[in-house]
Amino acid sequence: MKSIIFSIILFTSVSSFAQNFEMDGTEIGFDLAFNASTNGGNAGIGLKYGINFGESLIVGPSARYERTWIKNNITGINGGYNVYGGGVFGHYRFQNVLFAGVEFEMLKSPYTKIGQLTSLPSWAPTLFLGGGFSREFNESFRINAGIMYDVINAENSPFKRSYNFTVKNEQGQVVKILPIIFRLAFFIPLS
Repeated sequence: MKSIIFSIILFTSVSSFAQNFEMDGTEIGFDLAFNASTNGGNAGIGLKYGINFGESLIVGPSARYERTWIKNNITGINGGYNVYGGGVFGHYRFQNVLFAGVEFEMLKSPYTKIGQLTSLPSWAPTLFLGGGFSREFNESFRINAGIMYDVINAENSPFKRSYNFTVKNEQGQVVKILPIIFRLAFFIPLS
């Protein structure tokens, strides 16, 4: 509940802040996900439609779709599932070098609260905060490369299998997985 209240306050603040800027064009953005092995894989895309306010602030809606397939040669169990949903995002760009961002999405997740696949998907909220490098190339496209932290970290989040940072105890066993992902996004100006 605290995360939802925090999200509402954050997006209200971004909206109020954006009113001080003049609208200056639009952009379409996307990030891609792909992973494959002999046991399966996944492919997906996140789309963003951004409205520029001045040269630094971009906000707008987002949508995400991902397909995952599973192939188990030992048990003979094969299958797949879809993750989809939408949300909103806001990025602030600093001097064509860095960006800070917030991205909120509600995703239809095939996972239960204990991380097992289920035939009854439920909605999972995500609220990523982060930043990284941002660079525009010849006014024709921009690349954002950064690290994002999921503040909500829902128990049924479909991003959990993408988290790369772990905390280990003295015996070397993983005791905690940090909700951090790498994100590479491309933005193309529309006007």
